[in-house]
Amino acid sequence: MNVMDYDYSLPERLIAQTPLLERTQSKLLALDKNNGNTAHLQFEQLDDLLNPGDLLVLNDTRVIPARLFGIKRDTGAKAEVLLLHALGDDCWEVLIRPGKKLKKGAEIVFGEQLSAVIEAEGDMGIRHIRFYYKGIFNEILDELGQMPLPPYIKERLSEKERYQTVYAKHDGSAAAPTAGLHFTEAYLNKLRDKGIQTAYVTLHVGLGTFRPVSVERIEEHVMHAEYYSLPQETANAINETRANGGRIIAVGTTSARTLETVARVCGLDLLTQDEKAVGTISASQGLTEIFLFPGESLLLVDALLTNFHLPKSTLLMLVSALASRDYILEAYRQAVEQEYRFFSFGDAMFIY
Repeated sequence: MNVMDYDYSLPERLIAQTPLLERTQSKLLALDKNNGNTAHLQFEQLDDLLNPGDLLVLNDTRVIPARLFGIKRDTGAKAEVLLLHALGDDCWEVLIRPGKKLKKGAEIVFGEQLSAVIEAEGDMGIRHIRFYYKGIFNEILDELGQMPLPPYIKERLSEKERYQTVYAKHDGSAAAPTAGLHFTEAYLNKLRDKGIQTAYVTLHVGLGTFRPVSVERIEEHVMHAEYYSLPQETANAINETRANGGRIIAVGTTSARTLETVARVCGLDLLTQDEKAVGTISASQGLTEIFLFPGESLLLVDALLTNFHLPKSTLLMLVSALASRDYILEAYRQAVEQEYRFFSFGDAMFIY
């Protein structure tokens, strides 16, 4: 498959620059994955599409202020560092700009309390760096770091918590799991009162989620590893829901990737006659490089709540693995026509 098969035209004015005042006030495009039928709704109508016994699986990762700005100690040249993954002992995998000028051994200074030395180099600006600091690292990061908003967002974020889900718990993400930004605690409780269950996984969003596809054939794209965790409590909820005929609904592509990773780790098998995977899952954690695109069977995910994704992105390919590429691109065409808000702070889509 060619990456250009996942391109579409998007007017720049439709890229949401700021979150809505009320989280639940987004639009919701509902797409039936079986026939391509669409409905244009409001997010608060999501409960009309859910059934008692369904299970929402949410990613409870918490975004850290992962973007740091410093200078190269010997030259004073500016340097930007995006924290991707903690390696332990104050070492981090990071993305650095300008990568060509920041080599192994270079020291970057971020202020009187924090500096870092590059210890290893990787491809496309990836580096391993070791931090040196006085005090508590997380407190220094809160003071010096900025929220890592995507480059297509030009407006300054007035409230940091609007780039966090209301259920964010585990620090470690370089970007928010944006499908979850639409929920409030009140709306989650409304769903629970209706008999819709919730469970949590953790995937710390890093380069694997937002790195662009740089190859012509998507099958040749290699994902960057990201940390995930699925606790036994969530595994039990998933197994029980499936046994009772309920649907497993991933809230966001990161939740979907976590679920499908665990399905493969636990050896679920696909029964071709009814396209239902057999087997149960158990707690799992580790690193995932899973890349889902059309032709890859989804073993656990029955439905997906997601935002609208960038052209030619791995996330657009992932949602096309649940519904067909043609159905997805037609839904996106309708979303553009009806002026939905796109990307991180944009409107939502429910594929079921």
